[in-house]
Amino acid sequence: MALRIKHVTVDCADPPKLAAWWAQALGGSITADFGGSYTLVAGGGLAMGFQKVPQERAGKNSVHVDLAASDRVEEIERLVRLGATEIAEHTVPGLAWTVLRDPEGNEFCVSDTAPAESSTG
Repeated sequence: MALRIKHVTVDCADPPKLAAWWAQALGGSITADFGGSYTLVAGGGLAMGFQKVPQERAGKNSVHVDLAASDRVEEIERLVRLGATEIAEHTVPGLAWTVLRDPEGNEFCVSDTAPAESSTG
């Protein structure tokens, strides 16, 4: 049996609202809305689900999305105009990235280049 990633799900207070933000951020669209309790988005080569939960997010995300942009600075400025908050900048040899938060405080990163993918052959 083989597994594949269907989408990444984010817990949130308002799935339709956060899904609309991510659809705009990714240049995608909402693909399904299950009565406001679960909303799906596809865009930028990524499928994301947004699931309503009663509790607020506490602490740093255990899982986050890493995005790559050909012009990171321009994309960061656009995302901030859409409502993201810039948190930090990081650089290591060969890679620079910016940590941001979406309107509900979920962290994600935008890098200049995607790190090389390894093969498990």
